[in-house]
Amino acid sequence: MDLAFLTPRTELSSLLQTMRRRYGGYRVLAHWTQGEFHHDVVMQVADPRPDLPGPVLVVATNCNGGIKEVLCFDEVPDRWALWHQRCPDNPEFGGELPQLRGSSRTKIWYDPCTLLGDDGPSELKPECRQRMRGGGWCAAGVGEIA
Repeated sequence: MDLAFLTPRTELSSLLQTMRRRYGGYRVLAHWTQGEFHHDVVMQVADPRPDLPGPVLVVATNCNGGIKEVLCFDEVPDRWALWHQRCPDNPEFGGELPQLRGSSRTKIWYDPCTLLGDDGPSELKPECRQRMRGGGWCAAGVGEIA
């Protein structure tokens, strides 16, 4: 199912307002970062019916809260299975996703795998960062590392 109706605007704040107004609210279940520039906000929608095919949304945003992608599931997906689906050639990701019930990519979507290479973007000085599992950078001493 195409979920483009959720993102006529690409700001996360706009989507959250829609979740409150149209679906009775939401509960944030997880917030995963991969590198400095990708966030996955996992939320459970209070009342997803009649027009959402499942109660769990994964909202992928950039570092400014701009929505790149929305995915809908019946249950919370495994973080590493989600990244395995996005970047199947990356050996550090693996697992199986539950059935994808709906999705949408916005005009600001780009291939997230481009963020993960050793030459991936970072605003951190090399001596102040560490590589995360699968790729991408975080501040040294913070986050899940390889």
